[in-house]
Amino acid sequence: MLVYTFDRTMDGVLSAVFDAYQLRQRPEALIGEGEPLPLFCDESHRVATTEEKARRVWKGLEKHLSHEAMRMLAVSYLSEDRELDTPLFHYIYKVFEAKRSIERNFADPDVLFVTNTARRVMHERLRMMQFIRFQKAADGTYLGVVHPDHNVLPLIIDHFRDRFQDQPWLIYDARRQYGYYFDQREVTRVTFEDTSSLPFDLRTGQLSEELLSENDQLFQRLWRTYFKAICIRERMNPKKQLNDMPRRYWAYMTEKQ
Repeated sequence: MLVYTFDRTMDGVLSAVFDAYQLRQRPEALIGEGEPLPLFCDESHRVATTEEKARRVWKGLEKHLSHEAMRMLAVSYLSEDRELDTPLFHYIYKVFEAKRSIERNFADPDVLFVTNTARRVMHERLRMMQFIRFQKAADGTYLGVVHPDHNVLPLIIDHFRDRFQDQPWLIYDARRQYGYYFDQREVTRVTFEDTSSLPFDLRTGQLSEELLSENDQLFQRLWRTYFKAICIRERMNPKKQLNDMPRRYWAYMTEKQ
């Protein structure tokens, strides 16, 4: 059994495909460096990730796949699902083997797995655009803290930049400990060296009271009051509410605190 190991990046997957064709091999599995090898592995190859190899494979894919299929490949890797590595590698490998496009061949387990993974990520993207709640800091910056299952921040930033161009904001992923800051001109990726000194609670996303704008606490109370007021008790359907607004998002939603 031949296994390739790589650095668990998208460029690494593409570099693995490059190596496989160059070496005339077809590994049974692609796994991250440092992970235990399968029981029946009798040969392994460490993939050296390079921008050049990744670029050449990506340009080759563009000749065989539609723009939408290319986007699905890129989006799927934002799932951070370790089970995706091998199916994604096999999908890309098969693209170059096939005489016609395989992007809609959902009878192929690798194509189906990658496509379904990308769809889950896109669904999470939609949920993030619906459920982010902002607080206004005293300096006028709006803060939104999230904890998504998938790494979807890169997929939602354009939406918020286009919609909130007239105000500075920071959207921060508490799970991955990075975010994007918009200064009304450009978006910058930000991280904090010491998360213990953050001005907000990572568990709730709440800003310290002394950092909130003068009226923000009032606005939060008004929003919670409004949310309760529009609820028609006779029509309450907790099961549907959980389906539309999963509990895992509640910690950062003003109306659920």
